[in-house]
This record gives sequence, C-alpha cells and structure tokens, in this order.
Amino acid sequence: MLFPELLYSSLSSCCTQSRTHCQHSTPAAKMAMSSILNTDDIKKALDAFKAADSFDHKKFFEMVGLKGKSADDVKKAFHVLDADNSGFIEEEELKFVLKGFATNGRDLTDKETKAFLKAADKDGDGKIGAEEFVALVHE
Repeated sequence: MLFPELLYSSLSSCCTQSRTHCQHSTPAAKMAMSSILNTDDIKKALDAFKAADSFDHKKFFEMVGLKGKSADDVKKAFHVLDADNSGFIEEEELKFVLKGFATNGRDLTDKETKAFLKAADKDGDGKIGAEEFVALVHE
C-alpha cells in the first residue's frame, strides 16, 4: 500500500526509503528502551558520541548500562532496535541504532555502521541476530 507523498515528509529517512513507518523512532520504542535503561545514562552516552565518526559500540553499551544487563534485557533492547521485526538488525537499521535509544540520537556514519556490523556479524550473513547482539554487548 502506498501512502500519500505528504505523509513521507513526516517520516524519518529510513521510513521513506522503505515506504513504511519504522518503529525505532517512535515514542513506543523510546519508552521500551527507557524501561530497560536509565534515561540519564542514555542521554550521557548519546552526548558522548555526538560527533560523526566518534561512535564506539563497546563504550556506548557500557555507558548506557546495557553491558551489565542480563541476556534477556539485552534481547529486549535488540527487539526495540529491530525496527522491521525481522529478527535481525540489518545494515540499514543499524545506521539508525542511536535513534532506538532516544529519538534525538544521530544517524551513524557509513564508516561507523560498517564497523559496527563487522564487529557484531560473527556468522557473516550481513545482519545481526539476537545472539550475536547479546555477545557483542557483553564483550
């Protein structure tokens, strides 16, 4: 189903590319992430990585408090970041991962996205599964 072009202007860039409404930038996604993590920690981590090409997934996961969470909580975070509910975080979704933590999160650069995917994608299928995400967070 195609939406009127007017609707596209109110959606984020990932939504307009797929012609569907993504979930990672919705208030529901933000609420879901803030039910797992402390909102002050999220804000501090996002502020620490505001500059392009400054993102470090290990430091970020530690700063937001995700590294210290149980595998179940990390999987809950994974499902928030899996915007299309495919069971994987694909490269296109990974670019918008910071928006999954807070709607004002910046987009990752292509360099950051590729480095993040390379670090997490242990089976080489070009996407991140829940178990790969848990392993990456707990590294």
